[in-house]
Order: sequence, then C-alpha cells, then structure tokens
Amino acid sequence: MDRIQKALDRSRAERALGDRSLFGRAAASDAEPAVRVAGDFKSANSPLHAPLSIVYRQTRVFSPPADVLERNRILDPESAAPAAVAFRMLRTQVLQRLDANGWRSLAIFSPTAQDGKTTLAINLAVSLAHDQLHTVLLVELDFKRPSLATRLGLSPEQGIDDVLAGRARLEDCLYHPDGFDRLVVLPARGALANSSEMLAGPGSRDLVAELRARYPERIIVYDLPPVLSADDALSFAPLVECGLVVVAEGRTRRADLTRTVELLHKTPLVGTVLNRAAQAPSGY
Repeated sequence: MDRIQKALDRSRAERALGDRSLFGRAAASDAEPAVRVAGDFKSANSPLHAPLSIVYRQTRVFSPPADVLERNRILDPESAAPAAVAFRMLRTQVLQRLDANGWRSLAIFSPTAQDGKTTLAINLAVSLAHDQLHTVLLVELDFKRPSLATRLGLSPEQGIDDVLAGRARLEDCLYHPDGFDRLVVLPARGALANSSEMLAGPGSRDLVAELRARYPERIIVYDLPPVLSADDALSFAPLVECGLVVVAEGRTRRADLTRTVELLHKTPLVGTVLNRAAQAPSGY
C-alpha cells in the first residue's frame, strides 16, 4: 500500500485505485470469431436504468475465443481471482467519482507505452458493463498502435477510423463481444497517419457528441495513445469529461508521470492505477 500511495502522491491524483497484475481466466466461447449482425438494443426495462437483458438488432455480435482472451489477460468479471476482485474495486471507485460529478465519459491515459493501458481499459470496461445499472462503450482511439480488436479476437469489417474518414456510419462499426453483457466495442481497423489532426478536428467532436446523446445512461471508455509518445491524447483530452492514469511499477519513471499529469492539468483525473505491482494487500 505504501508503494501505491507514493505513486499517487507523485502524480497528485485524488486517491489510490490500485490493482495488481492483470492475469486471469476468461470464460467465453471456444469457437473461432464469428460475426453476425444484430442491433441496437431494445428493452422493456425502465428508461431510467440500463437494461438487464439486451437484444441487438444492428450491432454486430462476435464470439471471442477463450484462448485469445486468456492470452491477452482479459478477465472473467465474475471470477474470484485477485485481479478480477481488484477490477471490481476499481470499478466501484470509478463509478462513485463519475456519479458524483455527473460524468459519463472516461479516458485511459498512460505516460509511455507498455504500461498496460489497453489491457486495463478492456478489463475496466468489462467490469463496468457487468454492473447492471450501466451499459458501456469501449472506443479505440490509439491510432498509432491499434490493438483493441486483436486482443478480443475480432477482425472488424469497418471501424472508427472509417467513421472519422467519412467511409462508414457509426452504427455499422459497433461490435458486441458475446458473453460480456452490456458491453459494445468501437474498434479501429488500422493506423491513421494524421491521427492527431483527426482527433482534434470537427469529426471527432461530432462523434463524441453523437456517442453521448445516443444512450445517456451509457459509460464511454476511450483508450488513447500514451501521452508522451505523441500529441494524440492531448488533442483529444478536451473532449472527455475525466481521465484515469495508468502507471507500471518498475517501469514508469517519476519524471514521466509528473510530466503527464502536468500536461493533463485541464482534464479532471479520477485517480491513478499502479499496474504490475510486485505486492498487493492480502485478500479478506
């Protein structure tokens, strides 16, 4: 706990949202990824709450292979493994901060590459979606090294890069991973050469506005490139309501973390996650 607190003190974040390494078993279909067209959900539940069960009518549904999920450390949200428990703790703290401020969009930041940012973004989105009061949209915005689709065993026919380039409609680029209730993914098919200009442009602003308006109860999680590796994250930061910073023990330098927080000073940070911790508090 002292190690986590020291990291958080250096980053000047509000509280510790610590987790340990993200290994765990994932429960999903063993079949090869098979995409079928379904659609935006309908539910008989109260419109003030997220639906307990969803029938997709346009959103494409695919089955992530279990071996791909396990290899990429995507967790079963119901698992009793320490990492899954840590993500449920993280989810609760994040939801408390979002609800307290009326926020519904969260960007995942990291100072540099290899801090575990994308793995954390996926597992946090999965855990958030497992809370029955919310649906979650996980958006790939790392156009330098897009990996969200690969980590879920998905080969998208169209993606957010196509939407921003005007080649596709948003509704044709949404995918639901079967077995992860209330979670929808907006992946990227490939890298963009002019990604920072695209993220700062009117197309991104229009897309963010549409995502917020489409389902008011939905939480949107954006996976962005490392802050110090390119200007993409800073270009997009004004469009998000808050952020979560991921750092890796034994890898992230103090100066890099300090500089990252300084660059994000206009973006409210809900906390900092210490990833790959060598030690963690013992279980209950």
